[in-house]
Amino acid sequence: MESHTFGRIDRSASVIGLGTWQLGADWGEVSESDALAVLEAAVGDGVTFLDTADVYGDGRSEQVIGRFRRSHEDVFVATKMGRRAEQVPASYTLSAFREWLDRSRTNLGVDTIDLVQLHCPPTETIESSATYDALDTLVSEGVIAAYGVSVETCAQALAAIARPNVASVQIILNAFRLKPLDRVLPAAAEAGVGIIARVPLASGLLSGRYSESTTFADDDHRTYNRHGEAFDVGETFSGVDFTTGVKAAQEFTALVSEHGPSGATPAQVALAWVAQQPGVTTVIPGARNPAQAHANSAAGSLPPLSEALLSGVRGIYDTYFREAVHSRW
Repeated sequence: MESHTFGRIDRSASVIGLGTWQLGADWGEVSESDALAVLEAAVGDGVTFLDTADVYGDGRSEQVIGRFRRSHEDVFVATKMGRRAEQVPASYTLSAFREWLDRSRTNLGVDTIDLVQLHCPPTETIESSATYDALDTLVSEGVIAAYGVSVETCAQALAAIARPNVASVQIILNAFRLKPLDRVLPAAAEAGVGIIARVPLASGLLSGRYSESTTFADDDHRTYNRHGEAFDVGETFSGVDFTTGVKAAQEFTALVSEHGPSGATPAQVALAWVAQQPGVTTVIPGARNPAQAHANSAAGSLPPLSEALLSGVRGIYDTYFREAVHSRW
């Protein structure tokens, strides 16, 4: 699989990575054996980048990856920290970072974490020089090899990119969330900051498998966070109501059928759309089973998407999402 480089740290990642929120069983039950099978399938297909967080399953995702990594030492593992505390700037201190990272290092079974990302912290934290002074200290001590910031808004992304030692920015980017294309991706490319694209299937909408009658488990964020009850609403269905999202997804499926690569599914085309955007380093779809992992990986080998398809994506976005995205993020 093709790889792209995080310019500031000269570390590469497969264009299709693996997001492991679901392996923490926060999207419904996933056994440890199933989680390990997903990891094996993805890495066997050439995936080299795994994204996790200390709150995914309260550390379960990190622990599973730690066990997997004992026999796959070359994978690049990024975790996230910060959501275990009250979401106020005062929570983000060097001592707190040490505590959180000691737990993650134990979970992952490593002395030095490849990449740690602040997990959608308050804007004031992203803008504070003290934040980066603390992270630089941890790099100098060998606790972490590099750091980045996972963000909710484009303004937060640009603030992080402006910091000289930020290696990566993780941001929502998908065919229903185009705003980062305008300024964030060009700024990151110029600065050598890697872009990790999350929620590439708009919480599954872009798979084309949902109808208005589709339901999700009570412990699935697609049930409990539709209006931002637990975290930013943009993490769920790109911030629009489910009915609107389903209608847009139906149009996307029709667009793929008419103008997409032969044999490719809507989900694969959606992943390829993100992976082929200039400035994107890696895309991190999740997978609940090996078949999904294999299908995701195959998206990294699709040919360049047609101009008709790209134009159609823009039209769907303008119709259903532009107003919501640009007013909020």
